[in-house]
Amino acid sequence: MEELKSLYLNNMILANLLKYLIWVVLVFVAIAWLRRFLKKRLPDNALKYKSQKGIEVIGYIVIIFISITYFTGSIKDFGLAIGLLTAGITITLQELILSIAGSFYIFIVKVYKPGDRIEINGIKGDVIDIDSIYTTMMEIGEWVTSDNYSGRIVKLSNAFVFKGPVYNYSTDFPFVWDEFNLPIKYGSDVELAKSIIISTAQEHLAKFVQESKADWQAVVNKYYIENAVVEPTLAIKLTDNWFEFNLRYIVDYKKRRMTKNLLNEEIGKRIFETKGKVALASATFEIVTIPTLHVKSDHKTAT
Repeated sequence: MEELKSLYLNNMILANLLKYLIWVVLVFVAIAWLRRFLKKRLPDNALKYKSQKGIEVIGYIVIIFISITYFTGSIKDFGLAIGLLTAGITITLQELILSIAGSFYIFIVKVYKPGDRIEINGIKGDVIDIDSIYTTMMEIGEWVTSDNYSGRIVKLSNAFVFKGPVYNYSTDFPFVWDEFNLPIKYGSDVELAKSIIISTAQEHLAKFVQESKADWQAVVNKYYIENAVVEPTLAIKLTDNWFEFNLRYIVDYKKRRMTKNLLNEEIGKRIFETKGKVALASATFEIVTIPTLHVKSDHKTAT
């Protein structure tokens, strides 16, 4: 009798386990089908991406619900089951849990989104995907100078949004301030040099200045921050060897390198056209005087 009872219980457990696995498989099949369906029907790429991520999250919730009802036998035990489950896996799966929590935090708070350029945990790049555990980025920099792709795709745990600062180049204000120095030779026409640099900057940066004004005003209204000058500004510093002209300007974060190259090219061309009135300086060393050396020689005659 005891053997029959034990066999019956074992069969019941196996039957319940089989039903549970069938339900989990059905949920995954439904998720895959819905993702394909939405991908074909929705016209907008951003909407496709968000809907597929939403279906994925709902699928996880459904699987958790099924697991609790099957292994506790009643939804009344939901709180107890969650408590026991949390106590058992918090230590071993804390990084995974933090990553999943990070994914919800990223989407709800809108820390960043696909297409944004960010720097997190010392890694800079463009976000190309965010899933429930990882943020995938196309890396920028490393052995490549300026804001160019290195070619490496980086997967970073979503848990890092809780562990340090996240620098976002795109959210609210998709512009950055940049600057470079120009050494102008002493004896040059300073006013002409200022005119060349400022006029060149105004011509080539007018679009960025105009577009950034509205965005910066929105930032001022949203955050506790003072207003800032978005027009190109020029500062002059006297050094031992030359006038140092510092040009500061605003630019689209994706066009920083190209714009700096364009400004340097055009300013250099216009300075050359002045035929010596304005000249770029180079490092020089001037020897003011050579001290006179007195050599005393003491010769003794041998006897």
